[in-house]
Amino acid sequence: MPKYKCFASICLAALLLIGPTGRSQQPNPIVRALSTSEINEVLKDSVKIKFKLSFPISQVYRYMDKSGTYFCVLMESHDSIGLTEGKTDTFSRNIKAVDLKLDGNNFAKVWELNDHIVKNDEKEYAIWFWKSYLSFEDYDGDGLVDPFLVYGTWGNDGYDNGRIKFIIYLKGKKFAMRHQSSTFDELRSTEFDAGFDTVPKKLQDEMNAKIAKIQKENRGYFYPLP
Repeated sequence: MPKYKCFASICLAALLLIGPTGRSQQPNPIVRALSTSEINEVLKDSVKIKFKLSFPISQVYRYMDKSGTYFCVLMESHDSIGLTEGKTDTFSRNIKAVDLKLDGNNFAKVWELNDHIVKNDEKEYAIWFWKSYLSFEDYDGDGLVDPFLVYGTWGNDGYDNGRIKFIIYLKGKKFAMRHQSSTFDELRSTEFDAGFDTVPKKLQDEMNAKIAKIQKENRGYFYPLP
């Protein structure tokens, strides 16, 4: 695959040192959402082809820890236009996230996430990343960022019967919580990946805080919090 040209390497290096104002910042923030122009500088066509970044890019988050610099690329398929809560919106049937580590002047893929609406079913119309709930923090104090992604679906009753997923990447492993929202107690359900109980308490507390926020903002219905 084509490698970066010299000017691309310079742009990448500049991104690590320059904040949103264009001035040198010390220390660098541990996480920052990139602007459209920065995304275009970082993700050249050769990178998109190599890592199959074919969906429209929703957002890119740059985060840094003791192991290096990473770019988490969030993508949504943007298949149609419709109305949500009375407003025109873009509906996506598929989402994809790719985490890239800066390795010299090139990238190496760390992990990839793919998901979609329930197919052959008219109960779901869209899926997207819920960016106001995701986070990139070091939850276990090991000096490594633990990406915490949140996304959900739009059902035929909107948020009331959509699905919500929490995805946590911790020490090279993925932990997921899958929730079916409903206004009816008997129709709500939550599933956890094996080993989820080993997730640090600080991270579990963060998950409960996100659940409380989602419920307060009427984005989903959960069982009562412990």
